[in-house]
Amino acid sequence: MEIWNDLWPELRNRYIFQDIDREFADAEDMLNRMFKTVREIEMSSNVDTTNNVSYHYGYQITVDPDGKPHIREFGNVRPSAKGLIEHSGVREPLVDTTVDEKENTLRITAEMPGVDKDHIKVNITDKILSIHAEKEEKKYHAVVPVTTELDNATAKASYSNGILELKIKLRRQVPPKLKRKEVKVE
Repeated sequence: MEIWNDLWPELRNRYIFQDIDREFADAEDMLNRMFKTVREIEMSSNVDTTNNVSYHYGYQITVDPDGKPHIREFGNVRPSAKGLIEHSGVREPLVDTTVDEKENTLRITAEMPGVDKDHIKVNITDKILSIHAEKEEKKYHAVVPVTTELDNATAKASYSNGILELKIKLRRQVPPKLKRKEVKVE
């Protein structure tokens, strides 16, 4: 029994590091598949490489308070069932949502470089917030599901250095269903 007590910490650490090594190996495999797919696209006859089209893909992983992970993709390409990437001229920006309990607000930030505030349209309904911007070759579109009751009349948006920031007060009472409202970007 004494030998077991002496060996247990070393064995426990070995298993922990094996788990970490396995996670890194899985991440490396995923990245290798993504790079292989991009190389296949570049070599494909379907893609016009003389047009200097840029491909953007990323994902954000968050964990809710219950421990459930959420994966949100962004960019202008998506992996398809065949392993190839489908290109879209419209990019889905990286969007982050945060509820500030102290200020009782929902804060939404979206990365949308290369457009002016006059080109951004933000609309809120009772269940969805949509963001759209378009200026020359830069096109962004995102749909954010809204899971909390919002006071749409308090919505404020600002845009600076390629970052759109929205602040909307949370509604304390059950609101009547509101029609779509466009939010002016300052």
